Amino acid sequence: MRSHAERRNDMRGYMSESQPERKPPASLGQTAPLVSSIYQSSVYTLPDLDALDQVLDGGAPGFIYARDAHPNARRLAQLLADAEEAHWGLICGSGMAAISAIVLATLQQGQRIVASNRLYGRTVQLFSTELARFGVGCEYVDGNDLGQVEGALHKKDVRLLFVETISNPLLRVVDLPALADLAKRHGCLFVADNTFATPALARPMTIGADFVMESLTKMIGGHSDVTLGLVCGNDPDFLLQLGAAMSIWGLASNPFDCWLAERGLATLELRMRAACANAAHLANWLAEQPNVTRVLYPGRADHPDHAVARRVLSGGFGNMVGFELAGGREAVNRLLHRAPGIPFSPSLGHFSTTLSHPATTSHRYVSPAEKKRQGITDGLIRLSVGIEGFDEIRREMEKGL
Repeated sequence: MRSHAERRNDMRGYMSESQPERKPPASLGQTAPLVSSIYQSSVYTLPDLDALDQVLDGGAPGFIYARDAHPNARRLAQLLADAEEAHWGLICGSGMAAISAIVLATLQQGQRIVASNRLYGRTVQLFSTELARFGVGCEYVDGNDLGQVEGALHKKDVRLLFVETISNPLLRVVDLPALADLAKRHGCLFVADNTFATPALARPMTIGADFVMESLTKMIGGHSDVTLGLVCGNDPDFLLQLGAAMSIWGLASNPFDCWLAERGLATLELRMRAACANAAHLANWLAEQPNVTRVLYPGRADHPDHAVARRVLSGGFGNMVGFELAGGREAVNRLLHRAPGIPFSPSLGHFSTTLSHPATTSHRYVSPAEKKRQGITDGLIRLSVGIEGFDEIRREMEKGL
């Protein structure tokens, strides 16, 4: 087993806590740019071998190679760590890269994951298919049934408990404090995918999560023009292990995407507030429409986790709304043709309203039996509600319905 000092030496060159130099170039005189600079360089120069040693040994700030670290990722990571109330953050190439970094840095052959049985389809593929090839098992449980979770955690070699704060696509909300307590009592690491909630609504680090990951591609980026992921935590040893895994496995981020995500983060609170308000109004309006057979929104009293959501979420119940159309796939296609102002876009988090069809997109490769168990039907639509005026959204939805 390598010592803490040895592992730290591996990481010092690119995990230095120093921030990018903010002093403007001399050519700008007494002026300075209002926004952050983009450091669109894959490699950095050094004056000599002594300077290289100082950077790699942590004796001086600096960067070597963008796969290891670069100024835009470093700055964005610190801003997001502050937003999540974590001690550190790391930026990688996507939300799935963030999950991959966690499992690569923390799991060994023979260990197991206990995961919610309501997860994004690609996460399920990673846990069930890819990790199985490396001898890592996964048991799925109802994350809203604390007794079932505890029963799984009692078993041998459980290393991670993984949940989504608000699940994709049925918007179930888990009791984060209770799950964090169970994980701690059973000696395993607790990981929360906070993508649907964002730090604007929930901060799992403050209630005992070991890691929080976010797909920055979604609401935090907010403009559908970046693909990035975040991992944040408190333990400095895990910072070193995850940073090494991200570099070795090539999970790096792009400087320009980081710069764009920093722009999106600046308006996150405002956008979430507006989008949550629209989503709440839209959910109630949809519940009154004759062709809609059910509405899924944690802010409604008829949602199974409404009481939990009131405790776990603050500032709103999210911008995601699910609803089911009578008539299944054909009804969905009719809506898509009649309401082009709400684009069919199989992602989420754009500043304007879009929709997705979980059965053929996010959960396309989930078995029919599993779709039936979760209630993912051919008539289910998942709306990512934006910040337009509510009347504009409603008028377009009326065309489709």
